[in-house]
Amino acid sequence: MSERKPPSSLIFAGFLLLLALAAALIGGATIYVETHQTSRARAEAATHGHVAHGRIAISAYGCGSCHVIPGITGANGKVGPDLTHVAQRAAIAGALPNDPDVMARWLEHPQKLRPGSGMPEMNVTDGDARDMAAYLYSRE
Repeated sequence: MSERKPPSSLIFAGFLLLLALAAALIGGATIYVETHQTSRARAEAATHGHVAHGRIAISAYGCGSCHVIPGITGANGKVGPDLTHVAQRAAIAGALPNDPDVMARWLEHPQKLRPGSGMPEMNVTDGDARDMAAYLYSRE
């Protein structure tokens, strides 16, 4: 028995389809990277912190034991609010305006800003608070 070869037009169409898929994947990856870099730069400028340091600080202070925090391994706590898209919220802790300076102060001294709130004092330094705020605001 002889094998039938597909027509060359079908092979060409398959090649074009693969080429289009590759272009779409590369384009999508480029847009994702550019968007992520823009969010990171905006967050760092607003908070005067560093996103990468914030990720480390969030893990070191154990924030994920109480909060869900995207991008932080094991951060699946259910005691405090889910911090997914926290940058898009109008308020922090239910009543404080959500801006970078307030966020950093909240992380540093929550009991001074809202005495009796469920957020404990964790002895967060000013630098760590700004870095943590940068990380949270970068996760739009």
